[in-house]
Amino acid sequence: MIALALAAAIAGDSASLAGLWRTPTDGGSIVRLEPCGEGVCGHVVTSPRLRANPDQKDIRNKDPALRGRAVRGLLTLRLRYRSPGQWGDGWAYDPTNGGTYHGAMKLTPEGTLRLTGCIVVPLCRTQTWTRAN
Repeated sequence: MIALALAAAIAGDSASLAGLWRTPTDGGSIVRLEPCGEGVCGHVVTSPRLRANPDQKDIRNKDPALRGRAVRGLLTLRLRYRSPGQWGDGWAYDPTNGGTYHGAMKLTPEGTLRLTGCIVVPLCRTQTWTRAN
């Protein structure tokens, strides 16, 4: 019974993030967040670079075998539910530089997302994402 309640809470909290979010970098890329497994996943929808080159590939990836992947639709975020309004224990990938970071995310009272990616603490970078129309 407790497991079912916890599963429902996780699904509900992650579902509250579902939709399109605008990043502050790369001229305002759009990422689609959706529940996945025990947390949330993010996929690239569009960016200024994609609008200029819709067939853009993941050419900056550190793994040469992955450089042929399309950036549009690319899974760039996978975080596990930790507590209400907080996700972590996952990763975030930045196709603009090919880096993968340990990730954590928090939904703020203002309705924005604070996403933090770290190579290793304290080498971290934080972004604030806003809902896209």
